Amino acid sequence: MPYLYQDSKPRPPAQPGGGRATHSSGKGYEELKQECLRTGVLFEDSDFPACNSSLFFSENPPIPFIWKRPGDIVKDPKFILGGATRTDICQGDLGDCWLLAAIASLTLNEKTLARVVPLDQNFGPGYAGIFHFQFWQHNEWLDVVIDDRLPTFKGRLVFLHSAELNEFWSALLEKAYAKLNGSYESLKGGSTIEAMEDFTGGIGEMYDVKAAPDNFFEILEKALKRGSMVGCSIDTSSAAESEARTPFGLIKGHAYSVTGTEEVHYRGRQVQLIRIRNPWGQVEWNGPWSDNSPEWRSVSPSEQRRLSQAARDDGEFWMKFEDFKVHFDKVEICNLTPDALEDSTAHKWEVTIHQGSWVRGSTAGGCRNFLETFWTNPQIKLHLTEKDDGQDGCTFIAALMQKGRRKLKKVGAEMLTIGYSIYENPGRDGHLGKDFFRYHPSKARSKTYINLREVSHRFKLPPGDYILIPTTFEPHQEADFCLRIFSEKKAITEDLDENVAIDLPEPLHPTPSPQETEEEKQFRALFEQIAGKDMEISAEELEYVLNAVLKKTRNIKFKNLSLISCRNIISLMDTSGNGKLEFSEFKVFWEKMKKWISIFLQFDSDKSGSMSSYELRGALKAAGYQLNNYLLQLIVLRYSDEQFQIEFDDFLNCLIRLENASRVFQALSVKNKEFINLNIGE
Repeated sequence: MPYLYQDSKPRPPAQPGGGRATHSSGKGYEELKQECLRTGVLFEDSDFPACNSSLFFSENPPIPFIWKRPGDIVKDPKFILGGATRTDICQGDLGDCWLLAAIASLTLNEKTLARVVPLDQNFGPGYAGIFHFQFWQHNEWLDVVIDDRLPTFKGRLVFLHSAELNEFWSALLEKAYAKLNGSYESLKGGSTIEAMEDFTGGIGEMYDVKAAPDNFFEILEKALKRGSMVGCSIDTSSAAESEARTPFGLIKGHAYSVTGTEEVHYRGRQVQLIRIRNPWGQVEWNGPWSDNSPEWRSVSPSEQRRLSQAARDDGEFWMKFEDFKVHFDKVEICNLTPDALEDSTAHKWEVTIHQGSWVRGSTAGGCRNFLETFWTNPQIKLHLTEKDDGQDGCTFIAALMQKGRRKLKKVGAEMLTIGYSIYENPGRDGHLGKDFFRYHPSKARSKTYINLREVSHRFKLPPGDYILIPTTFEPHQEADFCLRIFSEKKAITEDLDENVAIDLPEPLHPTPSPQETEEEKQFRALFEQIAGKDMEISAEELEYVLNAVLKKTRNIKFKNLSLISCRNIISLMDTSGNGKLEFSEFKVFWEKMKKWISIFLQFDSDKSGSMSSYELRGALKAAGYQLNNYLLQLIVLRYSDEQFQIEFDDFLNCLIRLENASRVFQALSVKNKEFINLNIGE
C-alpha cells in the first residue's frame, strides 16, 4: 500500500475530553448503547467480532477459546470493585507485559485513569453489553467501543484479568487496546512507553540506569508525584535470555512498573527504597528489602503501614535503590507535561504537531549515510525566538513517532528504525538540496536511530532558525509519522514543502528563417520523405522520425519513444486541431526537446538512460516546475518503476502533461481575472 503525502503543517495539540467516535457505523458510545437498550439486544461489535481473526493473525488459537460475557463467567460481575488498583492487573497468556506495566502505572493517577477508563460504566441498571475506553493516537483522542465478550478457556479469562475474579475493567481495557491495534496478537512485544503515551498523550523519556544522573532517585520521586508513569526493565543479551529468571527472582526482558519511592529510617540512617510491580501478579525480588527479608524487622510497624508493606505474593516488592541501579538497566518515564524532572520549576510548554509521510521514491531518503537521497526527506523549519528565562539558550523536545506500525503487523510490518537530524538554516527559503548537506554538518540529532515507535530527546540551542530532518535509517522505507515539538518559549515551525510554481520561458513561435540550419535541413528532408507534400505528420509518423533522430544521438541511452508519447506531443503542439504536426510546429517542439534532453542528462548521473525518482524534484525545477511533496509523490507513483527509476520516455510524458496542465491553469487564471475585472467595472 503506497503512503500518500500528509500535510505536515503545524497543528495545535489535541485536547482531552470527548474522544472522536471510531465505530464504523459513525455512531458514538451513547447512541449505540441506547439502540441496544431500545431493542433489548446486547451489543455485538461487528468491527471486532468474537472470532479467531480478532485473536491472532499468524496462527490459530493453540486451544479452543470460547468468547463469553462476564455474566456468563461469574454470577455477579463488576466493572470496578473497590477502586481500580495496580493489583487488578494480572498477566494472562499473551506477551504484553509492556502494556500491563503501563496499565499498572495508570492506576496511580485517578484523573488520568478516569480519562482512559470512563468510570460511569457497570453491569447493573442500563447494562447493554457495550463499554468504551479512550486512547491518544498521534495528536487525537479516540473513543473505542467494544462488546464485553472475552476469550475464555474452561470458564477462566485467557488474557489480562484481575486478582478479583468478578472484576473486569482491566480485561475490557486490554480488549479495547487490542481492537485499536487490530488484534490481541498485535500486542505481543513492545515498549511500556508506547502504551503510556497512548494513555496520556504525554512525552516519553528514557534513562540508562547505569549512566543516570546523580539525582536519579529525586527524578523518579518527582515523576511519580507529578503523576508521570514510570516503567523499568532488565536488558537481555540474546533472544534466549528473554524472560529468563535471575537468581534474585527478577525477569530479564520483562516490563515492570515503578509504583513508589520512599525513604525509610533503618538502624539510625535513612535508606532509599523503590517499589516495583511485576504485571504477572507473582514472581518477586528475593534480595534485601523483599517481602520476607530480615531488614523489615528493624523497621517500626508504623513505618511498615505507611509503606503498605505486606508479605504477599502479589508481584509487588520493595528494593533498596542502590540494588535497583545494579540489577535494572532501563527506566521509561512518560511525563504528562514535558517539564524537566531535573528542574524544580513547573513550566507551561508550547506544543506544535506535524503529520507527514516517508514515501518510497520521493520522500523516503534514509539517514545522512545516504547522501544521494537524504535531502529528499521532509524538512521542517524551526524558529527559536526567545531564550529560556534566565538561560543562554532555547530548550525544546523533539519527539518523532512512526504511526500505525503495530496495526500493520498482520501484513508483515515491523517498527522501522527512525531518528532525526537538526541543521542550522542557511537563511534561504525552500527545500534544501543535496549540496547543502554535503558541506554542512548537523547541529544536533537524536541520540540514536532505533526501532521504537517514538524517538525523543531534549535540546538546548541558541535562538535562531534550524531545519529538522525526520528520517528512517534506510532509504525507501514507507511510513506515516507524527513530529511533536515541545518548547519552553514559543517556537514557530513550518514545513519546507515548496509552493507549486511554474516558471516557463515565453512560448516559442515559428518564425521564418532566411537560412535553415544544417539540422533543420536534415529534418525537412526526413519530413518530406515521411509526410508528403502537405508536410504534416501523424503520431505514428512522428514516432518514426523522433526515434530515427534520437538513435543517432550518442550522449543519451534510451528505449524507443512510445506512440503514446508522440500522441501527447501532438496534443501539446498542434495549433490547427487536425491531429497532425506541421514542420514549423515540429521545429518549435524540437527546441523544447533539446532542453529536456539536456536536463535529463544532467540528472542521469550514471548515464544509464534513467534517472532516480529522488532526482525528479530537481529535474522538474530545472524545467520550470516547482512542485510540493503531494504532487511529486503522485508523479513518482505514476512514472517510476519498481527500482525508483524514470526513463526518458516517462520523463518526456511527465513534462508534456505538466505543460498542458499549466496552459489550462493559466487560461483559467486569465478568464477569472477577466471575470473579476468585468464585475468590478459594472
